Amino acid sequence: MSRTLSRRRLLEALAATPFAAAGFPALAQLPMATPRSLGFSPAGLKAMDDQFHALVDQQKLAGVVTLVARHGKVAHLDAYGKLNAAEPAPVKPDSIFRIASMTKPTIGTAMMMLWEEGRWKFDDPVSKHIPEFAGLKVRDASGSLVDQTSPMLMKQLVSHSAGFDRSAGYAGAKLQESDLQGMIDKLAKLPLAFQPGTDWRYGPSVDIQGYVVQKLSGQRLDHFMQSRLFGPLGMADTGFYVDPSKVARCAAIHVYKDGKVVPQSATNNVRTSPPQFLSGSGGLVSTAPDYFRFTQMILNGGQAGGRRYLKADTVRLMHTNLLNPGVNVTLYSPDTRGLGFGVDFAIVMDQAANHTSQAQDSFYWGGAFGTWFWIDPDHDMIVIGMVQNLNGSTPGQGTPPNREISAKAVAAALTDPKG
Repeated sequence: MSRTLSRRRLLEALAATPFAAAGFPALAQLPMATPRSLGFSPAGLKAMDDQFHALVDQQKLAGVVTLVARHGKVAHLDAYGKLNAAEPAPVKPDSIFRIASMTKPTIGTAMMMLWEEGRWKFDDPVSKHIPEFAGLKVRDASGSLVDQTSPMLMKQLVSHSAGFDRSAGYAGAKLQESDLQGMIDKLAKLPLAFQPGTDWRYGPSVDIQGYVVQKLSGQRLDHFMQSRLFGPLGMADTGFYVDPSKVARCAAIHVYKDGKVVPQSATNNVRTSPPQFLSGSGGLVSTAPDYFRFTQMILNGGQAGGRRYLKADTVRLMHTNLLNPGVNVTLYSPDTRGLGFGVDFAIVMDQAANHTSQAQDSFYWGGAFGTWFWIDPDHDMIVIGMVQNLNGSTPGQGTPPNREISAKAVAAALTDPKG
């Protein structure tokens, strides 16, 4: 099945796979094949479903969508539970989720489009493209302000190692209260948190990249993303806001009360018009099928549907470690090991040290509301998961370890790793 299935063949595939429960409309344009033909055990993928369904039934999750694809075809798409734990509307394969930091890899892709056009270079000082950042001081361990020992570079900006602090370090600055230029103006008055290239901190770097995309392209960030990426890829439900006609498809944000999920608020607050602050760090909403279209283009080496978005060498560079030796990706713990970081993707460089069931050399990220994905180039595979919990990716905040649950299950279901 090398191209999108006809209706008759699609229905045959649905009858043989977990797609049967998912519903035809959301799947009509997806290239699909049976799990067995892609080297998966149907029973193994069902075992993954059983685990996630049990978490919903136990009220540990309100609803969940999972997608597994290999060799460019979707082997598995399952949706179970509710959009809102307090209401009857079910989660569907095309339900819309706030993907938060899963926005970042799409912005990295935009950056690399401009890199291929010669608009910037990895060894450019950031101040070449953002003059407001020229001469930024660094606050050292004693609290003193000192000069940069070397200028922060663009390759550090795209790998969270340019010197900017974690997001919490800017809580008082209210960086997102105006627009992207307003953010730059505020950051230009603040010192860096560390010498460029010497640490990894998860902060405003991709919002800054969004500003760079706007400046170098001459387009608003949302217009660039729509015209160069989302529109051509057919990501019809991805953007910085939700069309009012689609609000009923949006999952509500959930929190935990007495160990069970409940809606965060009585109203499912969804942005229905373009925001003033276009957050490249976390502003997008999307669906599992849409995000599959994006990640499959990346896995294909930058092409999809007969169109080339990036060169294959450029995509490889995106998941090549850019961090200096000794710099660790410390998202939730200073003890994190085994990861590298490329252009807005983390990379599993030492599977054992990272205590992950994701394959060696897989690259990935996730979102604050618990969405997750990874791309496994060695097995030509993509896995995507969607939930919607406050602090859903932060350990110890109530959300089950969904990424690891799916990674273990998919690894166990892969019966033909080389096929």
